[in-house]
This record gives sequence, C-alpha cells and structure tokens, in this order.
Amino acid sequence: MGRSAQVFQSQWIDGDWRRSDATDGIDVIDPSDESLLAIVPAGTLVDARRAAQGARAAQPRWAATQLKERIAFVERLARRLSERADELAEVIISEVGAPATVARQAQVGLAVTMTASFADLAAGFAFERRAGNSLVLREPAGVVAAITPWNVPLLLTLQKVVPALLAGCTVVHKPSELTPLHAYLLAEITAECGLPPGVFNVVVGTGEGAGADLVRSPDVDMVSLTGSVRAGRHVATMAANRVKRVHLELGGKNASVLLDDADLRQGVAATVDQMCFNSGQACLQWSRLLVPADRHDEAAELAAGLVGRYRVGEPRDPRTDLGPLITDQARERVREYIRAGVAEGARLLAGGEDPPEGYGRGYYVRPTVFSHVRDTMTIAKEEIFGPVLSVMPYRDEEEAVRIANNTPYGLHGAVWSADTGRAQDFARRMRVGQVDINGGPFNVLAPFGGVKQSGIGRECGVEGLEEFCETKSLQLPVEVAEPVGPRLRAHA
Repeated sequence: MGRSAQVFQSQWIDGDWRRSDATDGIDVIDPSDESLLAIVPAGTLVDARRAAQGARAAQPRWAATQLKERIAFVERLARRLSERADELAEVIISEVGAPATVARQAQVGLAVTMTASFADLAAGFAFERRAGNSLVLREPAGVVAAITPWNVPLLLTLQKVVPALLAGCTVVHKPSELTPLHAYLLAEITAECGLPPGVFNVVVGTGEGAGADLVRSPDVDMVSLTGSVRAGRHVATMAANRVKRVHLELGGKNASVLLDDADLRQGVAATVDQMCFNSGQACLQWSRLLVPADRHDEAAELAAGLVGRYRVGEPRDPRTDLGPLITDQARERVREYIRAGVAEGARLLAGGEDPPEGYGRGYYVRPTVFSHVRDTMTIAKEEIFGPVLSVMPYRDEEEAVRIANNTPYGLHGAVWSADTGRAQDFARRMRVGQVDINGGPFNVLAPFGGVKQSGIGRECGVEGLEEFCETKSLQLPVEVAEPVGPRLRAHA
C-alpha cells in the first residue's frame, strides 16, 4: 500500500518500445491487498498487426541462423534470467499473489531450469535425418502467437517461447492482462541477451481483443495457447478459418489414487500439499483424492487435519503457504463451488466459503476438504481452480479407474502403491497425459500436455520442441535398373 502505480503506454515490437495507439488502459491489481500496481495498454488491432508483421519480416533471417547461434542465445537467456531471478520473483509476487517461496523456487527457479534444458535438447535434436532415399527435415513452423495465462506466467511463457525460438520461429507473446508485468521484464531481458529485433515481440491486451487479433492475423502461422477450455474452443474455431496450426494446453480435473496397499499418510500428505500449490490455481492440481472405501473416513480426517496446518496470508510473509486468488471473480467462483458441494450432499470437513480471519482486503480463501464426494457431484466434475479437495471412496480398482477417468479432462494424475509395478499398471489405464508414481517429481525433460478436453499437443522435452517444427521430405535420386515415374517406356 502507498506505492504509486506504473503506467505503461508501449508494446515491445521489432526490438523497441513502440507506443500503443490504444485509448483504453487495463488496471493491474495486486490480489493480496487490491491495490493498483500498474496501468497497461489495452492492445489494439494495430498493435497486433505491427507485431505480427515485425515477426514475419524477422522470421526468414532468424530461421537461417545456425542452430549453435540460437542455442547460444537461449544459454545467455537462462543465465540472465537467473541473474535477475529476485527481480522476476518480486514482480510475480505482486501480480500473481504467489507466496515468496513459491515465486522464487517454482515460478522463477523452474522456469530457469526448463529454459536451460531446451538448450541441451536442441543440441541433440534431429533437425535432419535419412529415411531410405529421403532426407527428412524439421523446419520452423513460422510466426507463433504465444497466448499465456496468469497463474504461472513466466514458466508457461518460456515453455512456448524458448522451443519456438530454438526451432527457428519468431514469436508474438500475448500475456494475460491480469499479469503482464513479467512480460515487460522478459522483453528487456531478451534484448539484453542480443536477440535480433522482431524475433520476440510482446503485445499486452485482452484475449477478446489483441489475442483474437493475433489468432486471426494472416502473418501468424501457429497459435500456442494455455488457458481455459472455453478459450481453447474459441481459438481453435478462429484458427480453423485459415487452417492454422493450433497447440492447446487447457484445464484438468486430476485424480490422486491411493491403492489399497499404499502408505496412506504419505499419499494423503502429498496430495494435500500439491492441492495447495499456488493456492490451487494450477491445471495439474490434484483436486480429487480416491481412496479405498474402507479407509475413506481415515483418509478424509487426515486430509482435513493436514489442511489446517497450511497458513493463508500475505505473499511476502515467509510463513505463508497460500496467497490470495487472482481476482475477486476467481474467489467468488471458488465460493460457489464450495456452496455447491454442501448443497449436493458432500461433507465439509475443513475450510469453507468464509474468508480467513483478519483479511478484509485481498482475494483470500481457506483450503477446503470435502468427504463423501460422488463422481456425479459438481465439485467432482468441474475444474475449480482453487484449494478445494474432494475425497472420494472406491470399492475396487475397476471402480477407481472408472472414477479417475470420468471427467471431460485428461491432463495429470497420481498413483500410490507399495508395489511400483502395480502403480504403473494402474497409471497405464488412466486417460491422462502424465502420471506421478509414488511422488515422482516433475521432469522438465518429459512431455507435458493432456488428452480429451485438456488439450492438443505437448510442451517440454523433445516433444515440446517438435511442436514448433514442420516436416519436409526431400526425395534424393538413386541408381535404379528400370525407369520409374510417368515415363515408363524409353523412346525408340
């Protein structure tokens, strides 16, 4: 409180700050105290067009640079991100409301690690390979519109931008209008690392405005979106008019499944901890805890007791485990789901819709646990995007598989068992993009993405680099005994 708000009037286009022609501004609010952090331009069609045209003009030259030069840039970027990590973390604490530890370790630290991992992967990536008499090429997809969310903004931006640049693509980044400040800082850092003008551009604005303008732009070849299912449908529909490539990373309703031989305390504790990460605002959150029916009550009481140890508070307080939600609308949405859970007969064991004591300002909610949740209930089917856990009983493994898969989503999940092989067998039956076995940690080298309404395509790892490549094959001549092709007869 008491700080003055920054006013931004420019977009990062062609390697320089270019004044936006926007007449409207967007307020950026600190969710921890509802104060005004900044005012940014509501990007216009003109802004989007300039950025896309700049990226189009820069693309052939960037694609023609040697791979070792593109890798060298990414290595410099990883170092510079690390050097400015505290500054980046402070921005994310302010605009996201992420607790300081989460901002520094997960939001920024993991982003640096992932950036460096792509430099290593690109060095060994098969941009060319032989297949019989053909030379198969992996060429850049072209100009990429990267549309990113607010919840883990730097990491999810770099998951798109870094592999796109390594593939030889140029990028226009449209960050969430709720958290645009990290994007301004990232633009500065790319310039410090010597990225040529036009290769990376930033247009701040709304999804319905600047975002849609970029998707429709004739200068954009591919759209990579992380967002809601609703946004994904809208982007896919707009892109279809030009048969444009689309990569979508959407929502999740993920299950953590404890098999009957699992260590109950370990599995429940890990599930609660992951559920509370980023105040529950993560697509990979485990929001459903599936346990054997004869251990349901024990697991539910354990989860409720553990949740009570998590401290909701001001993000800069080192004791804080959960910061605020991103907006008042997000907070009210979570409250509505909590009310729906009670109304539909689930048993509220911890938390609830009332705000934490002592927080009259800020968008805070308490971590919440429900027991006796059926898979027909709203809280078991829909993505809440808040710290709400549904404890659900199952009778046998067949029912556990059915419940785990009984959502429109298929992004993430977890399985716990004393027998790792048994856990893997169960994980193979889950219709999701990735599964953690007995607490296996997140791996930046493994592909990340989902099935069903959780999206199309993958990020991270070799697959994340492949997303930004097109395939071309060159058929090379070979010596043959007989002529081939349309002229099968030799002229007399």
